[in-house]
Amino acid sequence: MNIAGRPTYVIAGKLTREYLLPPSGQPLLDSPGGSLLYAAGGLALWDLGMGLVGRVGQDYPNQWIESFKARGFDVSGIRIQPREMDLRAFVAYNNKNERSQSNPVSHFARRQLTFPKALLGYQPPDARDDPQKFDALAPTALDVPENYRDAPYVHLCPMDFTSQSQLIRVFSSGSNLTLSLDPAPSYMTPKLWRNLRVVLQGVTCFQPSEEELRALFWGETHDLWDMAKRISDFGPRIVVIKRGLSGQYVYDAAANRRYELPAYLARFADPTGVGDAFAGGFLAGFSKTKDPLQAAMYGSVSASLKIEGSGPFYPLDVMPGLAEARLRSLSDSAREI
Repeated sequence: MNIAGRPTYVIAGKLTREYLLPPSGQPLLDSPGGSLLYAAGGLALWDLGMGLVGRVGQDYPNQWIESFKARGFDVSGIRIQPREMDLRAFVAYNNKNERSQSNPVSHFARRQLTFPKALLGYQPPDARDDPQKFDALAPTALDVPENYRDAPYVHLCPMDFTSQSQLIRVFSSGSNLTLSLDPAPSYMTPKLWRNLRVVLQGVTCFQPSEEELRALFWGETHDLWDMAKRISDFGPRIVVIKRGLSGQYVYDAAANRRYELPAYLARFADPTGVGDAFAGGFLAGFSKTKDPLQAAMYGSVSASLKIEGSGPFYPLDVMPGLAEARLRSLSDSAREI
């Protein structure tokens, strides 16, 4: 639902042109991808009224943007830059379902597939880049439309630390704001913990993976609940620890309650974007229930549907009623710790 042209939800993240070799199923070659769309797909499973914030080059296919509009998304926050931008993103999985973003030639050869000319010269993201350096592919504060800035529910997908910090400041002036943050692995390190603590003051829900959280507290503690408590001390009322196929831990700091939620047992086809789909579903669930555990169940269902197929909008094209049925089946699976 929109109020006076304001979207109920805003998601900010990166857009890509995805070249995907999933664990099973057909390759997706030059298709719309990126954390922004995967989170949007997870949220749209439950609700609409959503504005997207991202940036693309003038060479980005306009028909893709039109297809997002056709699905009910507000795309006025997708800013087209007056230049071409290399948005290629390559993802492949080996026989052990291990993810790789490098050596595309070898992955295509292993599957006896013709190497696409569009991937010539492709270089994977460099994990050694300064995480505080601005990423030109990430949206900035200037990309956020005025009518998005007081949206009540906002999710920031993983991106560089500087961009996320700026975006938090843009939205934090809104009243009754629920702001969800999914950190980038690059800045989840002990040396950047002091910087992160300042940013967390504007965050409602912090959603790291288990690996990211352990990296942040490396050498200090092995207790995930202790880590969640330390995070919450600097602002977030909710900490959700995403644990892959093991499900999620949910720490409700306001009520001082801890929950373990197992993952829904779904058919494993393609885990690309599952964490983003969870985050989108969580935001929709929280807007409906105001309950962190219930919100995590919504997120878990979004993730379970995403993992069964490829592409960010796969969850939106499944059998009607399936999401609601899975939500009901999860209601008895959580346990308080």
